[in-house]
Amino acid sequence: MPDRIASKNYGTVTADRRQEMTGLEFVQGLADGTLPLNMIAQTLGYDVTEAVSGRVVVTAVPTAALLNPAGTVHGGFTATLLDSCMGLAVQSTLEKGVSQTTLEFKISLVRPITPETGLIKAEGVVLNRGRRIGTAEGRVTDDKGRLLAHGTTTCLIF
Repeated sequence: MPDRIASKNYGTVTADRRQEMTGLEFVQGLADGTLPLNMIAQTLGYDVTEAVSGRVVVTAVPTAALLNPAGTVHGGFTATLLDSCMGLAVQSTLEKGVSQTTLEFKISLVRPITPETGLIKAEGVVLNRGRRIGTAEGRVTDDKGRLLAHGTTTCLIF
């Protein structure tokens, strides 16, 4: 996984270029590396690894750089993974020229995450996609399938 992150391209996809693609084409481009991942993905060390319509997976290996004063991975990291996988899941259902943004999200942290946890997977799945609002749920699991965190999001479609 770290080699995959090191080989990724990071930056911003221009608004004009995003307008030319469906949401699924955009998210699949992030997953397959034909489009650059956002800079926070580089900063936090996560990757978009799977994308189909209505479902997106983000993976990461937590490091000591993400620890809070209690010695566990900061909840903000987990929140970012969930916000990313859930929002991109909604994005993957959109037509050309349509976008989305998070209106609100809620997460529950179930188990502590540490660098010893190893590879974690955040999977976002669309629950409902309307004309103006999309909702999704997300689950963060370890490589043994144990639930570490879960959440829901509401996204504005515009």
